[in-house]
Amino acid sequence: MEPLALYIHWPFCLAKCPYCDFNSHVRDRIDQARFAAALRRELAWEAARLGRRRLGSIFFGGGTPSLMEPATVAALIDDAVRWFDPVAGMEITLEANPTSVEAERFAGFRAAGVNRVSVGVQSLDPAALGFLGRQHSADQAVAALELARRVFPRVSFDLIYARPGQTEAAWRAELRTALALAADHLSLYQLTIEPGTKFATLAARGEIVLPEGDAAAALYEATAEEAGTFGLAPYEVSNYARPGAESRHNLSYWRYEDYAGIGPGAHGRVTVDGALRATRRHRAPEVWAELVERHGHGTVEETPVVPAEAAREALLMGLRLGEGVDAARFARRTGMALDAALDLAMVEAAVDAGYLVREPGRLAATDAGRLRLDALLAAIVA
Repeated sequence: MEPLALYIHWPFCLAKCPYCDFNSHVRDRIDQARFAAALRRELAWEAARLGRRRLGSIFFGGGTPSLMEPATVAALIDDAVRWFDPVAGMEITLEANPTSVEAERFAGFRAAGVNRVSVGVQSLDPAALGFLGRQHSADQAVAALELARRVFPRVSFDLIYARPGQTEAAWRAELRTALALAADHLSLYQLTIEPGTKFATLAARGEIVLPEGDAAAALYEATAEEAGTFGLAPYEVSNYARPGAESRHNLSYWRYEDYAGIGPGAHGRVTVDGALRATRRHRAPEVWAELVERHGHGTVEETPVVPAEAAREALLMGLRLGEGVDAARFARRTGMALDAALDLAMVEAAVDAGYLVREPGRLAATDAGRLRLDALLAAIVA
């Protein structure tokens, strides 16, 4: 069995960004001790039922995990390597925002065992930061990135493009500035309007109009070109890395390997007693904590993943990757042959159109195919 990936969710933020539909919450006061204890207890419960497996990565996500006390991060890492067997050079990532308060904790997180930080910059343009509701300035972002490079062996950061009125020339200039600061990895996301967000309300009133069609595609293509000039390749739809610097934790998701999700709203796909199961924790932080205190875990849903559903999920994730879907791995994981999960006539049509590459033992989307991935998947999944 492939090594397990462990995701730990810290759901709290300083403010709710207007584009964000993640399970994040703003509180005047956070009971750090209570939530730290609950996370540790749920991790112990999950470890007891999964058994002593190899552990390939830990990822602290959110929310804003850089609001956690470094001591909490250290305790969770210590627990994880006690309950599981860490692989050599295990990747431990923590998401951080570049406010001065959070950057001050970088040394503490490094001492706790974090060896990779992912900084939520989102933009280096002051006006765009205001539009996106970020709590930091462009200068703070630059300072946080420079500090991160001194403290952590590996650094990634996020940017959001396809903002209202954004031109290709402006995006290329912003990217060049960012890439000059980058260490080994960038996540570059196209802004989308998600239901239930503040931006969804503004878009419904016509107050936000995003680049679409050819304009959005040009921004996407410019992203890959600029990243390439700095030696970063697009190994996934929205992620660029120097060779060997890919996010090992996220590769576990995209390769459809086992991952355990701990904390409010966390999802997982774990093998229990030889069967793949989908898990979900309660989203509300306080309710989740009460459940953990009562039962040892905050699970509200756990269901078997049948082969057809596993196949659909594995294709959905795997075709995001430049490497595509490995047929042998797919069959081992889903219990279905890759060809049996596909509408082969539609696959051949997509190959002819230049959207897919089909080789012995492998199916991959081309650059053009990844631009149309949702429509492509709807067409080719049997």
